[in-house]
Amino acid sequence: MAAVSAIFIYPIKSCRGISVPQAPLTPTGFRWDRQWLVVNSKGRAYTQRVEPKLALVQVDLPNEAFFDDWSPSKSSFLVIKAPGMDVLKVPLTQPPYNADGVSVWEWSGSALDEGDAPSKWFSDYLGKPSRLVRFNPASQTRKVDPNYGPGHQIMFSDEFPYMLISQGSLDALNKVLKEPVSINRFRPNILVDGCEPFSEDLWTEIEIDKFIFQGVRLCARCKLPSINQETGIAGPELNETLKKMRSDTVLRPNHKQKGKIFFGQNLVWKNIAAEGKGKIIKVGDKVKVLGKVASVAEAVV
Repeated sequence: MAAVSAIFIYPIKSCRGISVPQAPLTPTGFRWDRQWLVVNSKGRAYTQRVEPKLALVQVDLPNEAFFDDWSPSKSSFLVIKAPGMDVLKVPLTQPPYNADGVSVWEWSGSALDEGDAPSKWFSDYLGKPSRLVRFNPASQTRKVDPNYGPGHQIMFSDEFPYMLISQGSLDALNKVLKEPVSINRFRPNILVDGCEPFSEDLWTEIEIDKFIFQGVRLCARCKLPSINQETGIAGPELNETLKKMRSDTVLRPNHKQKGKIFFGQNLVWKNIAAEGKGKIIKVGDKVKVLGKVASVAEAVV
């Protein structure tokens, strides 16, 4: 049986992730995941697609931030580091400032502004006016595409609350790459091991511990996986190989072609109303497949 082999949280969208032994579930994704966003002077999101230097920004949270029902104190910080920069500490308590006109992809609204020190830090690092903002769930909602996840919400993630990849899929890809890559190229939340390569393509419903997730759509990849997360430099080999292995032309030859490549499965948490405390997923938890399609040609894209 497959099991969770790693859990990743990405507190600031497009910056480095954190590998954690456990993570609390929330309706919008793991707690702290994509809760912050770096924006330009017009409030528009920066991502690695246009600012690959964000790959080098390391983010840390207190270990206890991933315990059940933990609340930050005045001495709790998001710690941010990058080459050539002083360490930046951002309080985890809610900032008093508001920023209007924040936008990421299809969504626009207001967010919490982390203030002048983070603004100066990111402006200096990127060499252009920047601000660090935080999603404000008290006043804002960002809905998942109702065609795929009706009733579900996210913060600053791309499209869906959770994304899963199997170690088998990464291993199969690395066998044909001249330069093997790490899973950090694909930025999943959940890495599972003990299943066949690309078996996650077929999963429509899985259970991890007592929590049920629905596989809603294969993850279409942009240029971001081509960026080396250790250097911030893009190279062509990975995406060219993915086109040969994982394009809709290869996987779904009898369907309408959209020129996309797929790697990973997007998920929503189905039994959100599960009662009691301990809504946490841990490394080592078993993954039970409750439903699947017969072939990748039948998978939702």
